[in-house]
Amino acid sequence: KMKPYVDHVLALLPFEPQAHERLGGPDCTYVGHPLVERRDWMNELDPAELLSRLNIKPTDVVLTVLPGSRATEIKRLMEPFGRTVSIIKERGHDLSVLIPVIKARRSLIEEYVKSWSIKPILLESEDDKFRAFKASRAALAASGTVTLELALSGTPMVVAYKVDQLASHLRFLMKVQSVVLANLVLGENVFPEYLQEKCIPEHMADAIESLLTETPTRERQIKALQKIPLMMAHDKESPSQHAARIIQRYAKKN
Repeated sequence: KMKPYVDHVLALLPFEPQAHERLGGPDCTYVGHPLVERRDWMNELDPAELLSRLNIKPTDVVLTVLPGSRATEIKRLMEPFGRTVSIIKERGHDLSVLIPVIKARRSLIEEYVKSWSIKPILLESEDDKFRAFKASRAALAASGTVTLELALSGTPMVVAYKVDQLASHLRFLMKVQSVVLANLVLGENVFPEYLQEKCIPEHMADAIESLLTETPTRERQIKALQKIPLMMAHDKESPSQHAARIIQRYAKKN
C-alpha cells in the first residue's frame, strides 16, 4: 500500500530492502544506520577510566542493565531484571551493576532499585553509557535500538521484553524470527530473547551466567558481534552521504 505514495525508502537495516521486494513495496535501498557513523567515537571511549572513577574492583564482573527509556517498559521490566541480578549474585558472582538512564526516567528507576539486593550505579552521560557497554562482561537489555548499540560496542547480551496483554494477544501477526534487531541483522538468533511469559528471572540468569565465563555460548556471541559491524557498514560512504545522494537524485528529477 505504500508504493503509490512513496518514491523510495531509505532503509536503516540491511535486511529491509529484501523485505520490501518480497512484499511488493516501493524501491528500497539500505543506506546504513546512523550508529555506524559513531563507531570511531565509540572506539575512542576508555572503559578503564569509567571503572576507575566508579571505584569498581578489577575482580568484579560488570553487568549493564538496560530496562528501556519508556516509563511503561521500565515498570514492566525492572522487577524481573532486579530478581535476575539477585539470582546471579546468589550464585556467587561478584557483580557491579550499571544502569544508563535518561534524566527524565532517573527518579522512576531509583524507586525500583530500592528493593534490589545489589545497588546499581546510575549513569546519565551518553559517553558513560558506551563506556559501560565496553566495560561489561554482558548486558541485560530491553529489546530495541540498544541491541544494535551493544552489538556495535561488542557487548554480549541477553534481551527481554514485556508488553500489555492486548498487544501480547496480537503476537500471531509477527512474521519475523526475532524481535532483537541484532539477530535480524545477522539472520540468526544468536542473542537469546525472553518475551512476555518467558521473561522469567531464573531463565534470564541462566543465560547471563553462560556469558560471564569463557563458554561456547559466549564464544558464539563474540564471533557474531565481530560480524555485525561489517554487515552494517558501507565500503565507500557513510549512511548520511548515501542517503543524501539518493535524495539528490530524486530532487533533480523534479
